[in-house]
Amino acid sequence: MDLATFLIQSLNAVQYGLLLFLVASGLTLIFGIMGIINLAHGSFYMLGAYLAFGLGPVVERMGGGFGLTLLVGLVLSLAIGALLEWCFFSFLYQRDHLQQVLMTYGLILVFEELRSLIAGNDVHGVSPPPWLAGSISLGETMTYPVYRLFISAVCLALIVALHLLLSRTRLGMQVRAGASNRPMAQAMGIDIARLYRVVFAIGVALAAFAGMIAAPVSSVYPNMGAQVLIVCFVVVVIGGIGSIRGALIAALLVGFVDTFGKVFFPSLAGALVYVAMAMILLWKPQGLVKQF
Repeated sequence: MDLATFLIQSLNAVQYGLLLFLVASGLTLIFGIMGIINLAHGSFYMLGAYLAFGLGPVVERMGGGFGLTLLVGLVLSLAIGALLEWCFFSFLYQRDHLQQVLMTYGLILVFEELRSLIAGNDVHGVSPPPWLAGSISLGETMTYPVYRLFISAVCLALIVALHLLLSRTRLGMQVRAGASNRPMAQAMGIDIARLYRVVFAIGVALAAFAGMIAAPVSSVYPNMGAQVLIVCFVVVVIGGIGSIRGALIAALLVGFVDTFGKVFFPSLAGALVYVAMAMILLWKPQGLVKQF
């Protein structure tokens, strides 16, 4: 493998890992803080991709561009997340994990049926905006798409914003308090019901936003959230349940293992991520990083 190929594969690994972190960070917030096993989280990623596909032409006819499409989709996903928490997930906090699994699996079926009724079962493409459609040169014969660099840059910006939100704001303080000692946080006057609604909406928005920015490179197709969900659970378990920093480390690790595994061991690529997870859990059963 020459230097240019190694650089391209490394950029692909970082971009995949950062995108995976956006989805997994929402899952680890919901799973680690609220205690909900949310099998429907991959459907939120799919929702974002279909929002990008459906909103793009509408926003363009109104004179907007790709940035406005992302903004409108982000606002809609926050609203959908808050609505879902109020209608369904708020009843699961005191239920056992089996009921959580059954409820969220039912939501997967509902999302898939709605997707089929509204958008059909065809594979759809989403074009990147013209100003991100080019490539940059990496050596004499290789190029790298600008849009993939854009994905990495946006993910890095959101990671910084999420860190600042959790570490420097009053909401972040309440989230950390609710995660470490829920009864004490409630006794101190924190509205746990409102906090959980906000946290769930943010988790849904992160997954949906990842789907929106990934749509131009991955296409939009039925059941696209299923594989993402499995890998996201791997990231959450490797990183440590409830740990945002651990999810970032684990997502980048999974990105490199998956990308370079497909290059060097294509016949084993599908299993390498799970082998890596097993090895890490044998070393650190609680995950790489403790909660927060």
